[in-house]
Amino acid sequence: MRPSLVIVGAGPRGSGLVERIAANAAQLYGDTPLDLHLVDPHPPGGGRIWRPGQSPLLWMNSTAEDVTMFTDESVEQEGPVRPGPSLAEWAAAVRAGELTVAPHLTAAVEALGPRDFAGRRLQSAYLSWVHDRSVAALPPRIAVHEHRRTAVRVSGPRDGRQQVWLEGRPEPLVADAVVLTLGHLESAPSPEQRTLTAFADRHQLTYLPPAFTADSDLSALRPGEPVLVRGFGLAFVDLMVLLTEGRGGTYTTGPDGEPVYHPSGREPVLHVGSRRGVPYHSKIGYELQGERPPVPRFFGPAQVDALPAREELDFRRDVWPLIDKELGFAHYHRLFTAHPERTRVAWPDFEEKYAAADPGSAALQALVEASVPDPADRLDLTALDHPLAGVTYPDGEALQDGLRGYIEADLDRRHDPAHSPDLAVFLALLSVYGQLVRIGDRGPWWHGFFSYLASGPPGPRLRQLLALSRAGVVRFLGADATVTADERRGVFRARSAAVPGETVEAKALVEARLPEPTVEHTGDALLRGLHAEGAASTPGGLLAVDAADGRVLDGAGRPHPRRFALGPHTDARSGGAFARPRTNAPAFRQNDATARALLTLLRGLAASPTASGARATTPAASVVPAPRPAPTSEESHAADQ
Repeated sequence: MRPSLVIVGAGPRGSGLVERIAANAAQLYGDTPLDLHLVDPHPPGGGRIWRPGQSPLLWMNSTAEDVTMFTDESVEQEGPVRPGPSLAEWAAAVRAGELTVAPHLTAAVEALGPRDFAGRRLQSAYLSWVHDRSVAALPPRIAVHEHRRTAVRVSGPRDGRQQVWLEGRPEPLVADAVVLTLGHLESAPSPEQRTLTAFADRHQLTYLPPAFTADSDLSALRPGEPVLVRGFGLAFVDLMVLLTEGRGGTYTTGPDGEPVYHPSGREPVLHVGSRRGVPYHSKIGYELQGERPPVPRFFGPAQVDALPAREELDFRRDVWPLIDKELGFAHYHRLFTAHPERTRVAWPDFEEKYAAADPGSAALQALVEASVPDPADRLDLTALDHPLAGVTYPDGEALQDGLRGYIEADLDRRHDPAHSPDLAVFLALLSVYGQLVRIGDRGPWWHGFFSYLASGPPGPRLRQLLALSRAGVVRFLGADATVTADERRGVFRARSAAVPGETVEAKALVEARLPEPTVEHTGDALLRGLHAEGAASTPGGLLAVDAADGRVLDGAGRPHPRRFALGPHTDARSGGAFARPRTNAPAFRQNDATARALLTLLRGLAASPTASGARATTPAASVVPAPRPAPTSEESHAADQ
């Protein structure tokens, strides 16, 4: 029987794995036949999150030149580099007539420059093209079968073939190996969310729990009525767009060049707050000139290897001081080399003393104070993480003015090369993320901090936020915002530390954030079943995998010989399935290692049929010739019957 591989999840991560399988197959698999099954209810390439059928108003939060699905010389991998275009380069090829897109995307392609933020529907087209190209690059004897269904269970012995059960399909897919590339998943409600849902039901209120915003039903949020929003990150930005422009509002350019919002009258009033009380920092609006920060320096492979064993590791005690010193090194390297007039000593002298000082020590702090005269030029990560600490306002209107001033100052700074140490810190954050992958998940605080500094919205979105604030459509709650359910009055009530004594009441509450990716509470039946049957999870609730190749670990720490997992539901979180070019992206490294492990395993099983256990016939599915357009769901379902 032909060897068989099942990949559950055909979004960007699944496509990236297929690309690495194609790149490594000639060396590790030869011309041996293989059935490659891709299981996903959504079209391959974009998957659910990047599906084409979402609002054209929604953008990416990275510029077109900073998005690629392809490896380059920076990626530390054993497999060969197979260069490919970034989103910007792909769009340029479309404009040149070398590639084609659907007619409704032509205008978007024509308008897209390298530093522009593409709409998500255009990114979906790019991802679909990447997927088709990756499938086309597979050796001829690898047959690809698409199943537009949801995988609900994996079964099978550790030393034998696996069965992947699909919703609505009576017979399982039989596989020599299974890879989960599930992407972002829905989650079962937490106890607090269940309590709030029950409260809302009792009082005929609206409560929307954490979800991918484009999937949320926002119709219950009524025009003109207050809505409390918890969360000020990217999910809020999507919510803001869908409830304003998405309901017919428009922008014009004012005399000062800033956007002015004109309501349609169908918008609710969004009262938004969070722990920090401010939106994520704007994307940086300039390019680095001159030398890049030479990182990793204080948080590289040697330092990671010297950390305590994973079960003994304490992030705040063992890891964070090294990260702090690494980010500080990048910041001061840029300040001293690009803006020496704002320093008191020569860089070599500072660097030597900085390297000798312990992370977070009084000696290091004294060195910085003596060498960098302006406190505004010193890096203070604690202050960055708590921008409104101790700040209060006499009333709500003063808070609105204060927060608008904060956002305006952030936009000015993030678009001014005089503050280029900020960009150096951003690049160091990418380096740190790449190193942290080697020691597994470090909990939600770190990921939130990283996103707050490095993965914020495009500058134009924050300018729109300011316009919405001036129009009264968005109101800021401030830092340390809390929401309570008032049983007596039958309303949600919000307050914050920013305006002591003031509260806001509303009949609607929205959690503007993605669900936490925990295996115990995930809404995905397959992942929940794996955990129930013994797959290990971290204290933070993520699926535990072998850092070397993504094999799923059991409670004893043993890697499963035939089950693999990649993506945000695992403790090898990598920051995204696509990445900036030339940043040694962790996802690309993981994809390559997993692809090579799979091909080695499958080649060994093919050479020794008895080692694969009893083989069973896999029913035929839709065989995908390469290249070809993606089949419709009906075609795939018919082939599965």
